Amino acid sequence: MEKLIITAAVVGSRPTRAMNPAIPYTPAEIAQEAVDCWRAGAAVAHIHVRHPESGAPSMDIELFHEVVARIRDECDMLINLTTSGFHLQGKDIAEGRLAPVALAPDLCSFDIGSVNFTEGAFVNPPQWGVQAAERMRAAGVKPEIEVFDVGHIAQARALIEEGLIEQPAYFQLCMGVGWGIEATSENLHFMHSKLPDGAVWSVLGVGRAQQVMITQAMEMGGHVRVGFEDNLYLEKGVLATSNAQFVERAVRLSGEVGREVASPAEARRILSLPREEGKHEERD
Repeated sequence: MEKLIITAAVVGSRPTRAMNPAIPYTPAEIAQEAVDCWRAGAAVAHIHVRHPESGAPSMDIELFHEVVARIRDECDMLINLTTSGFHLQGKDIAEGRLAPVALAPDLCSFDIGSVNFTEGAFVNPPQWGVQAAERMRAAGVKPEIEVFDVGHIAQARALIEEGLIEQPAYFQLCMGVGWGIEATSENLHFMHSKLPDGAVWSVLGVGRAQQVMITQAMEMGGHVRVGFEDNLYLEKGVLATSNAQFVERAVRLSGEVGREVASPAEARRILSLPREEGKHEERD
C-alpha cells in the first residue's frame, strides 16, 4: 500500500487559548508547531495565521510570509496555505482569500461548494471555484480540494474535466464539520466512491471523530490530517499540549495498520509536485 502522508493542521481559525492554552498565535509559535510535527512524522503543514496578540483569524500576507520563511529555514516540510478567508469582509473577498498563492507554497487549500458551519455560512460560489482554480494553476500551486459533502466532489470533477485542475487531483474529505457530511464509516466510503479515478485523497475528522476517521482512511489507502484545527483533545477530558502529539498518534496507528509514513520528499512524489533541491532530506 502507498506510504501515508500525514498533514498537520496546526491552528485553523476557530480554536482559541480559552479553549486550549497550547494554541499557537504568533508566526514563531505557528512555525515551531509545524516543525515539531515534521520531526514527529508529518510531511505537510496546513497553515492559518492569527493576529499575534489577540489570536483573531487573519489573512495578513506578512504573517503568512514569516511562517513560511521560518518553516523553510528549518525543514523540507510541504507547506499548504489556507485560502478559506471565512472571516474576511469587504467588496473583494476573493482577492484577499487568494493572496497566499503569491507566496508560492507547495499547496493551497481550495474550499469548493458552500456549507453551513455552526457559526455561519461558509460561502463558496461557483465563480469562486473557477477563479481559485485558475489562479492556483497559473501559479503552479497544487489545490488541496476540501470537500464537506458529496455535491462538492461533483463540482470539483467539473473543474477537473474543464482542465482547470490538473491530475492527479488531491482531495481532503472533511468529515463531521459543521452541518457538512457526518463523520461515519458509511459516509466515508460513500465520499470515497465518488472521487475521480486516480485522485489522491486524505481524510480529516472533527473532535472525537478524528481517530476513527483517520484510522479508517489509513486502512482504505487514503492519507490523513490531524492537529488543533480539527481537535483539541487527545482523549475525553484530556487536552493536547501540542500538535505533535496528534502526529505521534497517527504514526503509531499507521504502524498498527501496516502503513509506512511518507517523508516530505515521498509526499512530493505521491502528490506529483516538483522536487525541491537543496532542502533538508532527513528528520532529526
